Amino acid sequence: MRVTRAAAALLAAAALAGCSPSGTTGQGGPDELVVLGAASTRVLNEDIQRLSPDALTFVNAGSSDLVQQLRDGSPGDLLITADQRTMDAAVADGVADNPRVVATNSMVLVVPRGNPAGITRVEDVQREGVHLVTCDAQVPCGAVAGQLAEANGLALAPVSLEHNVADTLGKVVSGEADAGFVYRTDAAAAGDAVEVIEIPHAEEYPNSLVAAVTTGTQHRDEAGRLLETLSGEEMAQAWSRHGFTPAG
Repeated sequence: MRVTRAAAALLAAAALAGCSPSGTTGQGGPDELVVLGAASTRVLNEDIQRLSPDALTFVNAGSSDLVQQLRDGSPGDLLITADQRTMDAAVADGVADNPRVVATNSMVLVVPRGNPAGITRVEDVQREGVHLVTCDAQVPCGAVAGQLAEANGLALAPVSLEHNVADTLGKVVSGEADAGFVYRTDAAAAGDAVEVIEIPHAEEYPNSLVAAVTTGTQHRDEAGRLLETLSGEEMAQAWSRHGFTPAG
């Protein structure tokens, strides 16, 4: 029922906003906490709900989009961003406070099952005719992709810039793109729908998953308890199971 209720909230919001559910704001019930989670954390929703004594509504989208939703006055009790920079902006804007790093992630290159473009190394994405997709530089997955491009001396020419890593992965899985830069955890979640190519220096550019209670929450104690859960031992097992590295 909780999953159904969360999905219904997202679909209703999408209808009102005229955009896809992944980029919209959910509206929890009076006794539910609204968790605004970076798109890469969507694979953890069931684990977080299982470990929480409270009913939760999840809104998964690009980190910068979630922060903008809070700036615009949308409801939210706990914010999870996919990098420190975006959380710092949220704190500076007064929509979240006292953040903590809860896990880290790293990036890989993925190609569709069967690898139709014959990509065997990251340099191949520069070949003429290769349709590469990445996140926009304004969101964490795009910022990391840019750092890795520089570290590897790549001149990237993506055919599409996405607002979150889920959309980037979706373009590759559907065959709309020949390759995409995504987080290792997203590649794992996609299973055999994609093939993974390691990116040199990726471990040198990890991104931090950072969580904080929002300043506008009306459930501060419950949101604080959920924040503690994200850093707990049981949740550490869930982070690891999905390919993240839990914070020490």
